[in-house]
Amino acid sequence: KNSAKAMQKELITCSLQEKEKTAIDRSQLFQIPQRKDLETRVIVVLGKAGMGKSILVQKICQDWSNGEFSQFEFVFWFDCKQISLSEKLYSLKELLLEFFVKPREGSNDIFEYILQNPAKVLLIFDGFKGLHDHENFPRCSASQPEKDLCSIKELLSGLIQKKILNGCTLLFTARPKDKLYQYVSKVDKTIEIVGFSPQQRELYITRYFEESPYCDSALKLIKECEYLFSHCYSPVMCRFVCFLCEAVLEMGEKSLPSTLTEVFLKFFQQKIMLMQTDVTATQNQESLDALARVAWCLGERHQSAMKSDLVLSKEVKEFALKYGFVLPFAFPRHSDSEEEEFGSIFSDFVIQNFLCALHLLLAEERKDKNLTKYLSFLSKKKKPYNWLDLMPRFLVGLMFLQDVPYFCSLSNEDAKQSAKKQKTLLKYIRRLQINTLCPERLLELLCCVYETQDNYLLQHVALRLEPDLSFLGIVLTPPDVHVLLSILKRSRKEFSLDLRNSSIDVQGLQALVSLRNVTSFRAPLSDTVRLWKSLEQTKDYELLKASTEKFVLDPFKAKTMKDISDLSDLVEMQEMMNCVQEASGCSSCEIPAIRNLRKLEFALGPACGLQGLQKLVKILAAFPSLQHLDLDALSENGIGDEGAKSLSEVFPTLTSLETLNLSQNKITDLGAENLATALPSLSSLKTLSLYNNNICDFGAENLAKVLPAMTSLRVLDVQYNKITGVGAQQLTDSLRKCPHIKNLVMWNPTIPYGVLEHLHQLDSRISV
Repeated sequence: KNSAKAMQKELITCSLQEKEKTAIDRSQLFQIPQRKDLETRVIVVLGKAGMGKSILVQKICQDWSNGEFSQFEFVFWFDCKQISLSEKLYSLKELLLEFFVKPREGSNDIFEYILQNPAKVLLIFDGFKGLHDHENFPRCSASQPEKDLCSIKELLSGLIQKKILNGCTLLFTARPKDKLYQYVSKVDKTIEIVGFSPQQRELYITRYFEESPYCDSALKLIKECEYLFSHCYSPVMCRFVCFLCEAVLEMGEKSLPSTLTEVFLKFFQQKIMLMQTDVTATQNQESLDALARVAWCLGERHQSAMKSDLVLSKEVKEFALKYGFVLPFAFPRHSDSEEEEFGSIFSDFVIQNFLCALHLLLAEERKDKNLTKYLSFLSKKKKPYNWLDLMPRFLVGLMFLQDVPYFCSLSNEDAKQSAKKQKTLLKYIRRLQINTLCPERLLELLCCVYETQDNYLLQHVALRLEPDLSFLGIVLTPPDVHVLLSILKRSRKEFSLDLRNSSIDVQGLQALVSLRNVTSFRAPLSDTVRLWKSLEQTKDYELLKASTEKFVLDPFKAKTMKDISDLSDLVEMQEMMNCVQEASGCSSCEIPAIRNLRKLEFALGPACGLQGLQKLVKILAAFPSLQHLDLDALSENGIGDEGAKSLSEVFPTLTSLETLNLSQNKITDLGAENLATALPSLSSLKTLSLYNNNICDFGAENLAKVLPAMTSLRVLDVQYNKITGVGAQQLTDSLRKCPHIKNLVMWNPTIPYGVLEHLHQLDSRISV
């Protein structure tokens, strides 16, 4: 955590409505636009373990102490993993002014000032996961919550419920999969720390070695091991890789381990063996076994902190502290006369994960157990060990490292026992129906198998992948992309990849789409356009052309303004491709996805419906094959008459359109009149739905006038409008001149049933 080696990572703010990613500065963390009420504000910082959430919190506190974030006069910071161990009851005053910091004098006056000025208070809870289990989270039931004694969890619950210190600012840090949103009803701002870009990884490594004689060779050595370099997107992993690289270079070796399991096995070897003698070797092994058992017991309860004296023996505690596997902390005292209590916390989540795997593999009581139950690929329920997300990978990796000398020194197993465990795993994976695994579990399987570096297993999995691979909504980190890339290369199949909402970076996207056996892909439009612009700048015209030919857009659903903007950028990209055609001499550089888009759904809702449509109509002509335009949404787009007019103006360009759905859009007679004027220009239109609008008899009259000219039309739906018997009669009269129409659906609450029944008897094409 050396400040000289630490780097400022990009923060990404994720709007829950738009899911748009934008880099922000730390100074913008507490800016919440369009929020004027004085109630408690809640800000959530998300990030996978090791992304630097705690470092960010420390930096916020440091910046505040240096005069930044001046809107807060008080900042209180709590480590949830530590405070959750306290079983005592506290009042709010004790939590703030004794648990966190103890003023020398005037604590009563300070507390009263805090109660009177909650807007000037920032409360930070780092690691929300540590404050709840998977069973429950208590609600604050105290009658005077700001004065009564409560548990730590009840006090936090009172803050969230706005029963305590309403008007303050709460900042939570959590992992993306934590249950935070089950307990916090409203979040004002969500920010995600996404880790290092490739350039930032290089900068971190360079700074780590800037005073080392290995400065030049270290970066080269790490980048040569692409898998480890991909793991360096995580600041914590980057630090471990740098530590190991330094040790490897000092020993005169010329290569790094090829898997994460080997990295941490070697890390423990470097930490322990270089400092031990023959006398202490046995003691260290016993202490490591005991520490691994504790790591597992805590991990099963989703914990990483403990009361030292209750869990660790004196020898084990000294061993763990000596090698930096755990860190000490002190519990606050209610009074100066009270005896001070101490606790310990695992220094890093990866170390705890590795120790858990070590325990499962080496503990005497588990040696004959089937370890595959801890992999959970087949379970349809939530993975029981998902908090220990790296543990399954380490467990599988260690099974295939049992011939490594250092690992042999830890294990008392003979070769037969080791081979038996490998055989059990091989049998388990062979029996897996890989094509039935959900994307998340498939990705976990691939990462576990990669840790084995067993050619048979890697080839077995590669050959059984489905041609259509969807990772829709599954976060693909740089290491995940590396694993997927290496396994796809082993297969002779052709693959279609769905990478939408996967947060894949541009480098990973480029690597995957450049594979010859990836014949088509779907990805976020913004990332795809960014990739193409990057390829154009580097003049990689061959890959640019190949990737545009592989890209699939159809069908496309626009849910946000950003989706419409991205679609516009894609259309503009075609103009750039025309320039590329001239520069590269290609015979054709069009984007087939634009030409082949057949179905477009528009679901922006009432807030942005009209604005989004007015932007969309400007580019509709760019999609010559568009057959289905659907503007019906559950949340109702509400484009109204103005939107109907804007859309009707581009009808002449939509020569392939067969289905137009304008249901539930608040269109009145005025909008129907504008539509009717332009509808005959839709020469291919077969189905028109105006269901559940506000069209009356005048609108029906205008539609009736143009029906004979709409020779391709087969189905017209105008039910649930405000058409009366008069308008219904006009439509029926027009229908007699339209033998091409097969169905007219026009039930309306304003049409008497007898009238509609009579019209149906006159023409059976009218639905009752």
